[in-house]
Amino acid sequence: MAADVSRETLARLEAYATLLKKWNPRINLVSRRSLDDLWRRHMLDSIQLIRHLEDKNAHGPWLDLGSGAGFPGLALAIAGVREMHLVESDGRKCAFLREAARITHTEVIVHNDRIETLPPFDATIISARALAPLPRLLTWAYPHLAPGGQILLLKGQDVDVELTGAAKYWKMTHRHIPSITDGSGSILQLTEIARV
Repeated sequence: MAADVSRETLARLEAYATLLKKWNPRINLVSRRSLDDLWRRHMLDSIQLIRHLEDKNAHGPWLDLGSGAGFPGLALAIAGVREMHLVESDGRKCAFLREAARITHTEVIVHNDRIETLPPFDATIISARALAPLPRLLTWAYPHLAPGGQILLLKGQDVDVELTGAAKYWKMTHRHIPSITDGSGSILQLTEIARV
């Protein structure tokens, strides 16, 4: 894996990967095809977000929406991000997230809840990966974002179309950061978000 992580962190990520492969046939955490490229497609893709934090230990609460198998939130927490909250509505996936956190000795809080019904949160950072188009994501995320907070999204090739759709309802400053794992993907960093 081409990420700058310690041997201890790598061992914890390997334990996470082993558990994911064991649970995947039962609850479909990730597509079967992507398991062959698990480290690049999921682990490194998630962990690259750390490069865009000024101080990974001083950011305040981080809310990961639609955590699913734990990407990016759990992978980031294993890599050292603190105060990570994982939001997932599927109880089976929450059970997986809790077990993965236990075996990797990672402190996270798992919220088995729908995003729309989660009590308002005061997150400094909100992330999501492969969850929903940007206009819907912003509707879900905005009530949980602290003033001055940012949203980091791992997005595919249609990001410009999504930004155009979101501009009808939202004002924001956005920055495209090329993905290091997918030539057609990008990290979308959103700040100064407000309803139109």
